[in-house]
Amino acid sequence: MTSRLERLIDQGVGRVPADIVLKGGSFFDLVTGEIVRSDIAIGADRIVGTSGNYKGETEIDISGRTVVPGFIDTHLHIESSLVTPHEFDRCVLPYGVTTAICDPHEIANVLGTAGIEFFLESALETIMDIRVQLSSCVPATHLETAGADLPIERLLPFRHHPKVIGLAEFMNFPGVIHKDPVCIAKLDAFQGGHIDGHAPLLSGNALNGYLAAGIRTEHECTSAAEAMEKIRKGMHILVREGSVSKDLAALIPIISERLSPYLALCTDDRNPLDIAEQGHLDHMIRTAIANGVEPLAIYRAASISAARAFGLRDRGLVAPGWRADLVVLDSLEGCRAGMVFSAGRRVTDALFSTRKPVAPIGLDSVKARPVNAAHFGVPAREGETSVIGVMPGKIITEHRRYRLPVKGNETAVDLANDIIKVAVIERHGKNGNHANGFVQGFGLKRGAIASTVGHDSHNICVVGVDEDDMARAANRLGEIQGGFVVVLDGKVTSEIALPIAGLMSLEPYETVRDTLHHLRKAAFALGATLEEPFLQLAFLPLPVIPHLKISDRGMVDVDKFALIG
Repeated sequence: MTSRLERLIDQGVGRVPADIVLKGGSFFDLVTGEIVRSDIAIGADRIVGTSGNYKGETEIDISGRTVVPGFIDTHLHIESSLVTPHEFDRCVLPYGVTTAICDPHEIANVLGTAGIEFFLESALETIMDIRVQLSSCVPATHLETAGADLPIERLLPFRHHPKVIGLAEFMNFPGVIHKDPVCIAKLDAFQGGHIDGHAPLLSGNALNGYLAAGIRTEHECTSAAEAMEKIRKGMHILVREGSVSKDLAALIPIISERLSPYLALCTDDRNPLDIAEQGHLDHMIRTAIANGVEPLAIYRAASISAARAFGLRDRGLVAPGWRADLVVLDSLEGCRAGMVFSAGRRVTDALFSTRKPVAPIGLDSVKARPVNAAHFGVPAREGETSVIGVMPGKIITEHRRYRLPVKGNETAVDLANDIIKVAVIERHGKNGNHANGFVQGFGLKRGAIASTVGHDSHNICVVGVDEDDMARAANRLGEIQGGFVVVLDGKVTSEIALPIAGLMSLEPYETVRDTLHHLRKAAFALGATLEEPFLQLAFLPLPVIPHLKISDRGMVDVDKFALIG
């Protein structure tokens, strides 16, 4: 009997028909940069023939179209899509993203190892190849309260799982530089393997020390100068364009044929509404080319360069012996997937129906105490007050200082300067912490919005003008076991329930997408001016991103890595 390997060889030679042959089109050779007119023969999960004529048991006419390797999203949190890995698979794979390297950091911060196990079990079922980086910072810092704690001993049992690549983004870069024992233990255990980085604005000798720990990839560059220093020091830069963090425009100057072997693409955090309206990595590719980037550079970054950065040696080229992750395009410039193949399988609704379901977990994770308007009071103080300055399209915030109005014995909002209240409420049932502060840049003139998606510890975060509305919004999140809520005059005007760990919906992605439309309109009705107010809200409690943040323990000066007294 002919073995599987022998059959693949026979198909490549042309002795027997291939399983599938794409005929009449061309492929983009990412080695030479040539457009090659050729049949593409597929056997099982791999390409068996190019640059020739083939017969297939199934033949598909792709005349006039061009084939490129499947796209690889090199860093993302699937939880930020607000849907399960199964629904993310169904949502994104048709856009040509055939591999996703995820960090289940969000669900791990809520549920610990159970969250990682949920993702690994899901990854074994999805049509897309989902790979997992083990969450390195749970909790992310000592400045917040998470739902779980994952020391190295709890990560090591997952290290050799077939879907695991390595250690996920090491966000606690001060801990690395200052040799925190917990950080050192994790880094030491993964020496020789892949360690993903996260070091916004880090430079000079501090960056050298960080890289000396064996960290190789990074997605936090927000300027070409920052990216170039990191590339010169051996980092592989992951160019990011998510729903909030939009760094593509700033990094276009570095996306060149010369540098493309050291670049990849990622989304980090992207919701179904943006995916539906704009696309995914295909959107990045189209945008880059429209802004003068050579197609060879951006398509390399989207596939072969990404694969090599993460040790995925079987994918990233249209060539014999390589994994048949393929995207059929009408044009390189348009980058719209007309047909997608994942491991040699044509992506269809019927293919998705072959997956086994994975039971949801964490359906009772919101354990916050009820609050009232009085909980949101900020005592009056002399002098200036620290205010978080939101910058649209960035998760970096500014540390601004204002002399705010006083009403009675409390500091009040300043709508003339777009300064409203922000609060973070511990929701894991650990200590009942509640911290209040001020934020500028949301545009709200009334009401409140609240979320249980609050990176990275995912406590309740609420911003608002009216304390009663803030309390109503926070309490409603407990009633629906997590999600996003908009409140005006004591009434919930829009909401979406995210009961899986307070992060993901039980609904299909189409339902989530449509609900987000209504949610966004409700936020805009309060005066919100940010394109993505809820995802921007989610990054206010992230104390590893400069410069001023807020956690359940209080306002955090990220530059000093300390709470503000």
